[in-house]
Amino acid sequence: MRIDEFDYELPAELIAQRPARRRDASRLLVLGPGGAMQHRVFAELPELLRAGDLLVLNDARVLPARVWARRVTGGRVELLFLQPVGPRRWRVLVRPARRVHAGEELVTDAGSRLRVATGGGRGERLIEVAAGVEPLDLLEREGRMPLPPYIRRPPPPAADPPARPEGLEALDRQRYQTVYAAVPGAVAAPTAGLHFTTTLLERLRDAGVQTASLTLHVGPGTFRRPTAETVEEHRMEPERYTLPPACAEAVNRARAERRRVIAVGTTVVRSLEYAARAGQVAAGEGEADLFIYPGYRFRAIDAMITNFHLPRSTPLLLVAALAGRARLLAAYREAVRRRYRFYSYGDAMLVLPADAAQEAGRA
Repeated sequence: MRIDEFDYELPAELIAQRPARRRDASRLLVLGPGGAMQHRVFAELPELLRAGDLLVLNDARVLPARVWARRVTGGRVELLFLQPVGPRRWRVLVRPARRVHAGEELVTDAGSRLRVATGGGRGERLIEVAAGVEPLDLLEREGRMPLPPYIRRPPPPAADPPARPEGLEALDRQRYQTVYAAVPGAVAAPTAGLHFTTTLLERLRDAGVQTASLTLHVGPGTFRRPTAETVEEHRMEPERYTLPPACAEAVNRARAERRRVIAVGTTVVRSLEYAARAGQVAAGEGEADLFIYPGYRFRAIDAMITNFHLPRSTPLLLVAALAGRARLLAAYREAVRRRYRFYSYGDAMLVLPADAAQEAGRA
């Protein structure tokens, strides 16, 4: 398959720059068998699911991982803290990176000192936080939410002392986070879950819909679109996941009882499908590097809730594997025509099985 077969046109004004007024007020495009579409509101989700359905959530918590600093020799840089590799050492994405070398010191806008331990590829560096400073405390105190680049927010001005988060940044700290976020470590939100409220989750449970949780920390690889001409040449970067025994048991029981397993987001799909490579979903921890694209045979999930994704992106390819490429792109064209809001802060889709065989459940 050519990657350009997964392209579509999107007017820039449909890229959501801020969240909806209320989480569950987002619009919901329901894509059913045969390409049938309904246009609903996310708060109506209990009417669209069945008693016995199992919703699987990603409880990863987004870190305020974006920090601004200056080189001792001059020049301001942006740091995106990706992953700890020791008590005070982190993998960090640096921009611009070409002049930031191993051994030099950086000073954050608030005065915290950092040392570049090693260089790396794709703009990554290994950075060591000064003794006496806890990296997570530094991020909570100085960091900003790592919004994707299509959300146009200017960097904060250098300040001494830096201003506390306010305005849109304060809104991002609340809304670029699911209401059930629990395990810190992600550098991007599992955005399909942003539409849920605690009240909506209670209504779903009252309607007989079950829930289970796993954790996958979204990494920068999710945002790196395939650069090869063909889909099959792309390789996914691994992302850390934890699948608790209770979640694995709930999914396997639902599958055995022919109840639908509905993943909330592409991160949940990848985690469950990676853990089900041998058949049943296996509990445990690991690094999922599974690349799902059309032609993939799903073993763990039957349907999914997702946002609208970038053209030619790996999440779009994953959704196309479940929905079918033509069916999905037709839904995207209709969403553009009806002025849905796209991407992280945008509206949502409920993708149901494409045919009766899927609806009946997979072996």
